[in-house]
Amino acid sequence: MLSLALAQFVVVMNTSVVNIALPSIRLGLGLSPVELTWVINAYVLAFGGLLLAGGRAADVFGRSRVFTVSLAAFGVTSLGAAVAPGAGFLIAFRGLQGIAAAVLSPAALSIALTLYPKGHARSVALAVWGVVSGAGGAAGVIAGGMLTTTFGWRSVFVAALPFVGLSLVMPSSQGTSSTESSDRPTFDVLGAVLVTGALGLLTFSLAGITHHGWLSTRTMGLFVIGALLLVAFVEVERRSMAPLVRLGLFANPSVRFANAAMTLVGGAWLALFFFLPLYQQQVLGYSALRTGLTQLPLAVAIMVASTQVRRITVRLGARTTLVGGLVLLTVGLAGFSRIRVDATFLGHLLGPSLLVGLGLGVAFVELTSLGTHGVAPAESGLASGLVNATRQCGGAMGLALLVSLAASRTGSAAEPGVAALTEGYRTAFLAASVLTGVATLLALRAPRPTALSTSAVDNHEPSQHP
Repeated sequence: MLSLALAQFVVVMNTSVVNIALPSIRLGLGLSPVELTWVINAYVLAFGGLLLAGGRAADVFGRSRVFTVSLAAFGVTSLGAAVAPGAGFLIAFRGLQGIAAAVLSPAALSIALTLYPKGHARSVALAVWGVVSGAGGAAGVIAGGMLTTTFGWRSVFVAALPFVGLSLVMPSSQGTSSTESSDRPTFDVLGAVLVTGALGLLTFSLAGITHHGWLSTRTMGLFVIGALLLVAFVEVERRSMAPLVRLGLFANPSVRFANAAMTLVGGAWLALFFFLPLYQQQVLGYSALRTGLTQLPLAVAIMVASTQVRRITVRLGARTTLVGGLVLLTVGLAGFSRIRVDATFLGHLLGPSLLVGLGLGVAFVELTSLGTHGVAPAESGLASGLVNATRQCGGAMGLALLVSLAASRTGSAAEPGVAALTEGYRTAFLAASVLTGVATLLALRAPRPTALSTSAVDNHEPSQHP
């Protein structure tokens, strides 16, 4: 389990450590605001778009084998990003990092769920997963600040290498070879291409709204083509003998809800960690190190909430716990929408940071649990890949949309400079709170996991999985 936890740790850390370095990357390579978003989105979009394929690869080709190969690839691409000579190379290596992470993360989680398939042990495993994710976020913000300040932005990509090496020399599991690989030797390449292309075009259309407008030929054209590719993906999956996503999985109401809600939460989550360090460094004048240290309470709050969510769920129930977490998250994001040019950490940032951290910790654990509840062991890789894919893809599309909204608000602000930037960031945080507010309304009607325990989904009969 330690090797699996380290792998998840490094994937999460890779996101937060880069976020702190964004202003330095922009200055170092002379990136435009749109190019800067693609330092994040190239990773997130490849990660989210290929998580479905990654989860299926773990199921088909053997989880331990796929875990080891993808972990090594993550290390190699991290080194490539560290030595990238220009913006194009950096964005390309970030995309390759995302591909490696897309295979690594669901492989690790599916091994963990196979080792601890049900009951208290499964709850503990999911809690550990949440703790590790929170610890990765906390380590990333601290390491990002220290490394950027001391050695420059390139060092943040090197930070992953020791953890990758340590995880590689540890045994990942005992007896976790995928038994279904001999039964399903084929891999749905066409499905993977269609869904990744669709999500990429949809995100690209949203990213260009600022310059081209909502109803421009470019925006609408990309959106329509992306939507058509999604329709084609569904049709291919419906007809395929070995689909990337077995559509019958969505007959499970828990899976349907968890992925819909995770899409919305993901959009707010990624935008938060993109805009907050930019606001702190560009408006408040914080150094990279100070930015990392002041984001530590947020990361620690995620970790603390993740450790306690199972205990709270036993007392209050999954739905009540999830709704409470989403309310905290929404209120915290709304609090960030009241930031000012002369804001102080104690007066304006600490309170919202703690609320957001607690809310995210609860929401991520509960939605991951719901997204894998009642799923056959043979499809645990698919289910874990799906719930992570919706978070990442929702994050990519949410970030593209909120960057466009923030840029539009900044451009129309009455006062130029940092005041205009602040207006844009306030708009982005407010829009993010709307996304999580919608997720909260959905959670009021979330299915109760106990109601699914005796369903056909849990029986694992062959007739239920054509």
